[in-house]
Amino acid sequence: MKHKEMVYLTPMPVRIWHWLNAFGIVTLCITGLQIRFPDYISVFGAYKAAIRLHNTAGAVVSVSYMLWLMYYLVVAKSLMKLYMPTLDDLKTGIFRQAFFYFLTYFLGKPNPHHSTPDSKFNPMQKATYLVIMFILLPLVIFTGVLLMYIAPLRELLLLLGGIKMLIGTHFLLSCCFTAFLFVHIYLATLGHTPLAHFKPMWNGWEEEEIDDGSEKTR
Repeated sequence: MKHKEMVYLTPMPVRIWHWLNAFGIVTLCITGLQIRFPDYISVFGAYKAAIRLHNTAGAVVSVSYMLWLMYYLVVAKSLMKLYMPTLDDLKTGIFRQAFFYFLTYFLGKPNPHHSTPDSKFNPMQKATYLVIMFILLPLVIFTGVLLMYIAPLRELLLLLGGIKMLIGTHFLLSCCFTAFLFVHIYLATLGHTPLAHFKPMWNGWEEEEIDDGSEKTR
């Protein structure tokens, strides 16, 4: 027999950042496609308008990222605890979680990870967010700044391989983010209900189903 328990997982500053960052990245992806393929995509009208919106969204995401980093480092002081995989995560946790996502979830089995405020992410999420938030996103911001200020940063640009190398790198990083968005949205539906993981991003609370053996499913 199961009962439900509400767990407060997502503080308001994190929820605000999440949606600001989400809308910013979606805007960057769409405007970036128009800039890259102007003959086929014209969502925002003029080419220059797409560039201006792309640059604005890039600035918003950059500032948002710095606020996120400062919040977890200075205010919450939980950056490493939440986002750094443990040795157990790397040895068995990632494989156990992948096995759940690809097989046992569809057999009605419980999630092996139990979300708490101090352990909000499962091993796969930790590993993914570690790469996204500490490698890919900083690289996207860095290459984007170089593209915005080509003339004053010309020497650095040449040192890094030139404009073609920079554009190609920025585009490939953007493709990674686009792919991540689709996977992120899909995995967010794999709770005990399709909207179970979306609700905490609106009100901060996630509903957990707990069985008599204290085993939870998300």
